[in-house]
Amino acid sequence: MSKYRDMFAACAVAILCFVSASHSAPLVCEKLVHPLDELAAHHFEGRWALVAGSLNHPPSMDALRLRDSITIYFSNSTETSTYTQINRFGDKCQRLPYNISVEGSTFTFDVGNRFDLSGSFLYTSCPDCMVMRWIVKSRKRHSVDLYLLSRRREVDQKEMEEFRAQLKCYQLPAPVVMDPTEELCLEQPESQPTAAAGGGEAEETVDQK
Repeated sequence: MSKYRDMFAACAVAILCFVSASHSAPLVCEKLVHPLDELAAHHFEGRWALVAGSLNHPPSMDALRLRDSITIYFSNSTETSTYTQINRFGDKCQRLPYNISVEGSTFTFDVGNRFDLSGSFLYTSCPDCMVMRWIVKSRKRHSVDLYLLSRRREVDQKEMEEFRAQLKCYQLPAPVVMDPTEELCLEQPESQPTAAAGGGEAEETVDQK
C-alpha cells in the first residue's frame, strides 16, 4: 500500500510541476513583451551600443551580421528628438540621423514616407540597458525586430538570457550578438562624411529594410 501511495505522490508532483510550468511561460512573456508605460527622456539620451538583435526577416538578419559594431545616440529637446545610428564596416563608419517623435515609451521615425517604422521600449531588468521593439512595414517586408542596447559593450549571462527569453516570446530566431572587442564609431568624427539618408531602403537603420 505504501508503494502505491509513493507512486501516486510522485505522479501528483509531476503533474503539478507540469501545470506550473505551462502557466509560468505565458506569465513570463506577459511581463517581457509589455511595452513600458513611459520612459523618462533623460534615460535614453546619450550613447548606446547594440549588444544583440533579432528579427523575423532573414535578409535583414544577414545584413545585421555584416556590421562590426553599431552605436546609437538619442538626443531630446523641447522641439524635437533625434536618433543617430552609426554602423561600422571595417574602418568605415556610416552615419544615419533621423528625427523621431516620442510619446511615452513609443517612438516613430521620420523616414519621408518611404516606409513605416515605429517602436517601443520593452521591460528589462538590466539597469543600464534598453530593449527596443520595432514594427517595420515596407514594400519588401513586414517584420518585428528586437534589439538589446546597453551603456556597456556586453551584458552578463543573466541579462542576455532574459533577452533570449523575450525573443522566444516573440518567436524570433537566436540573436546576432555583436563582438564587444570591435571599435565603436565616434558620434561626430571631424573628417568622416555623413552618409546620405536618401539612398533607398538599402541604407536605413539597424537592419536593412
